[in-house]
Amino acid sequence: MIIHMRILARAACAVVVLAWMLGAPALAAAQQLVIVVRHAERADAGAPQGRMTAAPDPPLSAAGKARAEKLASMLSAAGVTAIYTTEFKRTQQTAAPLAAMLGVTPKTMPSNDTAALVADLRARHARDIVLVVGHSNTVPDVIKAFGGPVVTIGDDEYDNVFIVVPATGAFTRIKF
Repeated sequence: MIIHMRILARAACAVVVLAWMLGAPALAAAQQLVIVVRHAERADAGAPQGRMTAAPDPPLSAAGKARAEKLASMLSAAGVTAIYTTEFKRTQQTAAPLAAMLGVTPKTMPSNDTAALVADLRARHARDIVLVVGHSNTVPDVIKAFGGPVVTIGDDEYDNVFIVVPATGAFTRIKF
């Protein structure tokens, strides 16, 4: 009887170890996070009254620079290994404090090509934690492309951090 119990215990251990080994790759792939933020506050505060468009490439305001520093402080220990921005100053300046802290050179991608951004992230950073700094009209597309829900960002919203787990579609929105 004792011998049979030992055999069953060993068999159970073997099953647990085998299940863990088979599941480990899936668990590792599920650990990728895509952290998505809109750039911080613009120096020009958007389109002025009476004009349809704003300045083409404004830098961050003082409040925007402070928010970029706060974001860097928040994410400095998050495990970010890659940072993506668009070609515009405001996204690059939003990412700059964290990039400097981590010693990471941000990769610039065209703001009008979400498909290329997503493909690059999937190809180069399948198991990494990545920060993407975009715009109110591009952040929702990036979130959706990685399995997150539909989100809307108001013209005056600069305080959202969106976290998506692409393997599961798990999603969190944090205000900062």
